[in-house]
Amino acid sequence: MAAKNDQLADTKKRKRINTEPHKAPSKPKVTKFVPSKKPKPHSDDKEKKTIPLTGRERRINAKELADARKKKRRRHFTLEQDLARLWEKMRRHEIAKEDRSKLVTEALAKMKGKIHEIAGSHVTSRVLQTCVKHCSQAERDGVFEELRPHFLTLAYNAYAVHLVKKMLDSASKKQLAGFISSLRGHVAPLLRHMVGSVVVEHAYDLASAAQKQELLLELYSTELQLFKDLVSAKETRLLDIMSKLGLQKGAVSRHMSSVIQPILEKGIVDHSILHRVLLEYFSIADKSSVTDILQQLSSPLLVRMIGTKDGAKIGVLCLKYGSAKERKKIIKGLKEHVGKTAFHQYGCMVLVSIFSVVDDTKLITKVIIRELQSILKELILDKNGRRPLLQLLHPNCSRYFSPDELASMNSSIPSLSLKDQSEASSQTETSKVSVDENDSKEDIEVKMPEVNEDKTSEDVTDLAESGKKDPFVRRQELLINSGLAESLLDICIENVGELIRSNFGKEVIYELATGGFGGILHPTLDEKINSLHKAISYLAAVPKSEDSQEEHVFENFFSSRTIRKLILDCPDFASVLWEEALKGKTELWAHGHSCKIISAFLESSDLKVQKLAEKELQPLIDNGILKNPKSKEQATQ
Repeated sequence: MAAKNDQLADTKKRKRINTEPHKAPSKPKVTKFVPSKKPKPHSDDKEKKTIPLTGRERRINAKELADARKKKRRRHFTLEQDLARLWEKMRRHEIAKEDRSKLVTEALAKMKGKIHEIAGSHVTSRVLQTCVKHCSQAERDGVFEELRPHFLTLAYNAYAVHLVKKMLDSASKKQLAGFISSLRGHVAPLLRHMVGSVVVEHAYDLASAAQKQELLLELYSTELQLFKDLVSAKETRLLDIMSKLGLQKGAVSRHMSSVIQPILEKGIVDHSILHRVLLEYFSIADKSSVTDILQQLSSPLLVRMIGTKDGAKIGVLCLKYGSAKERKKIIKGLKEHVGKTAFHQYGCMVLVSIFSVVDDTKLITKVIIRELQSILKELILDKNGRRPLLQLLHPNCSRYFSPDELASMNSSIPSLSLKDQSEASSQTETSKVSVDENDSKEDIEVKMPEVNEDKTSEDVTDLAESGKKDPFVRRQELLINSGLAESLLDICIENVGELIRSNFGKEVIYELATGGFGGILHPTLDEKINSLHKAISYLAAVPKSEDSQEEHVFENFFSSRTIRKLILDCPDFASVLWEEALKGKTELWAHGHSCKIISAFLESSDLKVQKLAEKELQPLIDNGILKNPKSKEQATQ
């Protein structure tokens, strides 16, 4: 019943809806047309409009491109094969010079127009290098001219860099100047690149002083990079350039820091141009900036820097101003490189600085001295290798170190030395003694403090800024406690003939025989020193023989002078030599070159030595065989 009622209600509703009057449909809203701001397309643009390619056309085009690439690769491969065939012939040692020049000419003809592409290939770049090595100067100039526009690109290529270096080696002055000018504005980016930095360094090594300055200037400031003609060749130091142009120290320091930091972060520290820039940076940078750089360098990284003159100076500065922790890193970084460093012209000065500055003698003994003890004989005979040993035996002696080397040991950083200078000046002011006007000059000299002979040499003042430990104590620990001095004496006793006749070995023998500066080897090694005296004396006692191939020690240029000096400076040696080799034989050696050794007994300042020889030598003086040294002194007075 309820369902029926619902159906009736629905039908009534439908009827009611249908019975409503019909309404007209509403008109759509007309929106006003706003033309776009874009201009109407030109008729030409319609013609230029590309018609999309069909799938078949795209496949045809891709095939044509692939075929073109294949042909190019095939041609390149064929060229590589031809060049490799020619290279195998031209690089043989037994080939005639004329035949090789023909092969080189043929190879260069095949490469013409493609040399810049060939230079970057790992295969053909070697062929080109061989051609450049053996070709004529005209052909080499032709290669240089073809490569000139591409040098900067090739400088970044790992294979082409070797060719670029060869081209610079054989370049004329004009060509080298042109290449260095082409580097303008690109020196800093190239130095940040592992391969490009090699090219800059090679150009820097070959460059003249003015050209080196040209390469350095753009690393100093942006003004100098833009206007290189502002500075003349006379101003070489950065401080002089800044004072002339009125450049601000802060701006220059910031620019140099932005150049140096990326290079150090990449570990590209082998090149001398960077070492020069670092030294100039140290002269103007503030304390915090310099300290940061020194901390970065005080690591095994420093081993790669000390192969250059400026790099060794940086190594000395790192040791001089570094903390104990940083010095420890440097010494540990030298492990297994000590021998190579000792024989190096500049690296040996870093070892000299370590012996003069570092207080941790146990670490030095463990890392450095243990490695040196295995090659002592070679070190004694070497010009550079003997210097670390002589620094321990006689520190900062001008006989063994040049003024330039002593100056590098005494180098300093202005921003880090200000504190030391203020402390030194305050100490000198407090130590001044008030002198009465009536006091004589002699009284003033008496009041002056005495110089500690154990610390400094008579020749040179204290050069290196050492640590807290007394220098004499440090030398004792490194020489005697480590066993180095005993090993040196053993080597010299065993090879006394070879060493005393050599130019460099004689110096080590002299220092050992005299007991070292300040008598550091006495009394611990007196027995060994006496054995060395006897070894030299036994060698001198060998009879003179004309058949012998080796010169007698009294007649050899180096050994005779060393023995004479030992007689004058070491009375103990003079006594042993007299008893073992000269007593009763002075007339034999009073003629010729060896007479200087005999007369040294009369010139000695020790009265005992004079008395030893006076009785036997007086007849020789009376007969005119020997000259009386006392008469010379009287004549000079």
